[in-house]
Amino acid sequence: MSRTFTRLVTFVVVAGTLLLGGALPVQAAPITPASDRAWYGPDLDWGSDAPDGYAGRLGATPSSYGVEVDYPIDGAARKQLLRSTRAAAAQGATLVVSLEPDVALRTLTAADARHANDLLEQVHQQYRTQVLVRFAPQMNGTWVRWGQQPTQYVAAFRALAKAVHGGSSDALMVWSPSYGAGYPFGQSAGRLQDLSATDTAKLDTNGDGQLTAADDPYEPYWPGDASVDWVGMSMYYFGKGKATEAAGRDVPLTSNDVPESGEVAARFAETWGYQQPQQSDFYTRFAQGHDRPMLLDTGALYDHSLRGADELAVKQGWWRQVFSAIQDRPLVRGVTFLETNRREPEAGNRVADWRDTAVPGIAGSLRTDLQQTDRFVSGPVTERITPQDGNAATNQQLDTGGDQMAWIVWLAAGLAAVFLLSGLFGRLLPSWRYPDDGKPGRDLRLDLFRGFIILAVVITHIEIGGPYSYLTLHAVGAITGAEMFVFLSGMVLGMTYPLAVRKFGEWVAAVGAFKRARKQYVVTLVVIAVVFALSFVPFLNTDAITTFTDRGTGTGGVGAEGRVYDLYPNAMQLLAYPPPWFAIRQFLLLEMGPWPFNIMGLFVVLSLFIPLLLWVIRRGFWWAVLVVSWALYVFQALNPDFAPLQSQFNAVFPLLTWQVVFTHGLVLGYYRRQVVGALTSRVGKVLIGIAIGGYAAFLVYVWAANHAGFTPTPFPASMYDDLYNTAYQRVDLQWGRLVDIAFFAIVSYAILTVFWKPIAAAIGWLWIPIGQASLYVFVWQVFFALAIASIPGVPWGDFWIGFVVHSALILLAWYMVRKKFLFSVIPR
Repeated sequence: MSRTFTRLVTFVVVAGTLLLGGALPVQAAPITPASDRAWYGPDLDWGSDAPDGYAGRLGATPSSYGVEVDYPIDGAARKQLLRSTRAAAAQGATLVVSLEPDVALRTLTAADARHANDLLEQVHQQYRTQVLVRFAPQMNGTWVRWGQQPTQYVAAFRALAKAVHGGSSDALMVWSPSYGAGYPFGQSAGRLQDLSATDTAKLDTNGDGQLTAADDPYEPYWPGDASVDWVGMSMYYFGKGKATEAAGRDVPLTSNDVPESGEVAARFAETWGYQQPQQSDFYTRFAQGHDRPMLLDTGALYDHSLRGADELAVKQGWWRQVFSAIQDRPLVRGVTFLETNRREPEAGNRVADWRDTAVPGIAGSLRTDLQQTDRFVSGPVTERITPQDGNAATNQQLDTGGDQMAWIVWLAAGLAAVFLLSGLFGRLLPSWRYPDDGKPGRDLRLDLFRGFIILAVVITHIEIGGPYSYLTLHAVGAITGAEMFVFLSGMVLGMTYPLAVRKFGEWVAAVGAFKRARKQYVVTLVVIAVVFALSFVPFLNTDAITTFTDRGTGTGGVGAEGRVYDLYPNAMQLLAYPPPWFAIRQFLLLEMGPWPFNIMGLFVVLSLFIPLLLWVIRRGFWWAVLVVSWALYVFQALNPDFAPLQSQFNAVFPLLTWQVVFTHGLVLGYYRRQVVGALTSRVGKVLIGIAIGGYAAFLVYVWAANHAGFTPTPFPASMYDDLYNTAYQRVDLQWGRLVDIAFFAIVSYAILTVFWKPIAAAIGWLWIPIGQASLYVFVWQVFFALAIASIPGVPWGDFWIGFVVHSALILLAWYMVRKKFLFSVIPR
């Protein structure tokens, strides 16, 4: 009912928009914290850390993250921004993007600003994340290449602000200088002689003809009210506990000192570390004076190579002062904490530790103090776009309601007619039948059917046009290749496992099954890792399989259509040394990977239970297996949000739901002879005929009622319109889809039995070997999809191009199977 209501609301909105002449939707206003609250979070080193790691260490979800991105935005910077946006969106956090010019300010153009705004609009449209753009922060310092160039800085800031404010990204521009004590910082970098005459005049705010500590450290860099949405300040504790040794002073750090009492308050008052008294403080002048929210970037340095106070005392002493100082400054609406290790001139160019969560005890103390401070807002504060949402979006079902039902109806009717006539053909042409001699062994009918199914999977995943795609996406009824792939895999294992038991014994067969599961798991990890490695090859378009563009079939519905999900969350952290545990865990638990490969995780997990399930089945308790299987299915249906695993496959192929198809295949495979015998008996044929004909008649009846305008008594008038969305959804394997799986399997098996020889002669040479190595072909289709996606400039929607390419790939897969290429390492 909720899905129907959602679609109805969506239809009304879309229809209303069209009736109003295609008017653009009203743009939502940027979000900000409540007047007495503030966002908080880390400014991460994204090369070795990520939001998942930080939130795990802190034990709480922040409401904001910071990231540094090169400007102008090139390919690498674009990837960094997209990666950090997706990671922040997964926690519902805002993102502070520090755009740091890597070229001279005078070379920045309006085109650079428009390009940046285009990317900001893209991420806002896809993720609805609130972005704060901190352009060229600490511009009043000499330690950044864009520092102390007021003329060019203001021009560049205004150009970017104009593009952002004129766009639809809802991004907010942040002007953020460094705390001014020690200004003009001449001794720290020796850049004063490089200033232009124009800039020198602007920086000489007291008009004495010199640039000294008496000049204003902020005003020359102010871009103006029209360009600035938030003001900000970088205020760091460099481990020097005295005001005379404040940042910017050339005083070596010799020990780790606890911050002096009242230091942060004195910095807010602009009295800490200055040689000359200041006219007013930054907060009063720019936050209050211009009525702007303020973002504070802060943190405390610690040098582990020096003696002195312990790390907790230094860092907690600092952040507690920060928390206290902002209590009576309501315009401080955001605080970011520097969370990284880096070399600092203040520490003699040694590596200094700015992190507050690297040590569990310190992280716990920070969490406690954050929670006890009533100013901070925990996440999520925006819409959460999780990796699970991305995994769910890879569901390729056709959610088209009645249109898709028409295919289901008429395919069922046609197959039912062929099935009912197959008995007559079987008696008239007995020589065409499958030569079943009653001996155990491979059933080539199943192999041929598996060949058809795995080719349907390959064609669906290689997303190009053509007749093959049309057939696999439209003309196979409710089922897709996935359901039959799982069902037939269970059936084949149910048939072959007993042979291994009789030949080697139950224990050896069980060990062999576990080894097969281990091989599947290792191959899965290798494929995930190889695809990740290939993402660094410039000419390969790995984004085609490592990201997924929502088609409106995910958990976000049609409102999320066009959203791009990263299916390799935190994969870059695997390159850190040592790689963080959260990234290793996600890799080992198959929480990342290429989307055409996600069902492989389901096979890995199900394979682990094969020895136990068949041990029970072999002792005659097959009914107990099915009872437990249905109980798990019902439990998942009643608790749809329950997820025993966060593995990528579970969002599209929920383990407790999809196991019901596998276990039934396992039981049917084990008792195949008995089941076939029962179904082909006189009574069995009658009952199956009634069931097949009745199912097709029911579908035709509700279709006819819908199209002829009468009520399909005893069913409601809306039966046909609601049927697809209430009975045939793939992820949930609803009752109609389960019936269709059984229907399709029985009818296909009967048709292959009666018409075996002409069918085998026509396509057996191709489908049988591919079906016998279906898992092998499934592994390779990932790389087929990557290869096709990496060929630029080809109109993949063209009918004939699609036909030729699909045909070539099918023949390539067949050739690789015939040559047994890498059979020794890839499971079949």
